[in-house]
Amino acid sequence: MTTRTVQRLVQSMPTSDGAGVKLRRSLGVNGLRHDPFLMLDEFASENPNDYIAGFPSHPHRGFETVTYLLDGHMLHEDHMGNRGDLKSGGVQWMTAGRGIIHSEMPQQLEGRMRGFQLWINLPAKEKMKAAGYRDIEPSEIPVVETPGRGRVKVIAGSFNGVTGAVAASTTDVTYLDVELPSGAVFTHPVAGDHSAYVYVFEGSASFGPSDTARAVDTHSGALLSSGDEVRAEAGPEGARFLLLAARPIKEPIVQYGPFVMNTRDEIEQAIRDYQSGELAKA
Repeated sequence: MTTRTVQRLVQSMPTSDGAGVKLRRSLGVNGLRHDPFLMLDEFASENPNDYIAGFPSHPHRGFETVTYLLDGHMLHEDHMGNRGDLKSGGVQWMTAGRGIIHSEMPQQLEGRMRGFQLWINLPAKEKMKAAGYRDIEPSEIPVVETPGRGRVKVIAGSFNGVTGAVAASTTDVTYLDVELPSGAVFTHPVAGDHSAYVYVFEGSASFGPSDTARAVDTHSGALLSSGDEVRAEAGPEGARFLLLAARPIKEPIVQYGPFVMNTRDEIEQAIRDYQSGELAKA
């Protein structure tokens, strides 16, 4: 086994999106991507002024979004009449494909709203397929206990022989929520040709071989090198982090806000389709 090392530390940056929702962005800052991952946002606040305005209707084309809500209640609606409640511990996996116009609006006036949104690119041959959803209830997400009172929530992929809520996707995504007590060690095999990214949102953890591991603190991520195993060791206060891995697409990317295509011509067509109302007919 070749253990992956930290290739680049990524400090998340405070920003806002939607109608003024405050969040922290790691992937996606200054164009940083880790094929096929385009963007990772963390939102976390007990102040309703930070999230109450939500994400009113907006378009997407050419990629997937994965919303993982740790705490709170959010309502999703789209132009096709789909409607779904996302509650604490739940996940929505949306394939925008050729086009969707949707909104994501908080359904609470107070309390903590905390979670993540991940953008995953689609290969050219799938960018114009029909939009689709998978709303995943918390009870559908397997939880695997690890030695020393740790636990892994398996959202996509598999862990220790347990298949996640999303068993297969175009890019063979692994999405794990890993929680470790102080000093605990976590290892997980990852295909050697897959990209891997970790994001720590509680405590700290060191990644890599025990003699050369590098620490990653709260609200920070790390691009991992090639290899076939991810190893993490929790810091003194324990750690909770996301492990994301997937097969890279290795195609050109042209992005304009909520549209991610392969050429500028395709982006310009997406804009025309949105402005003319054609995208809403997708």
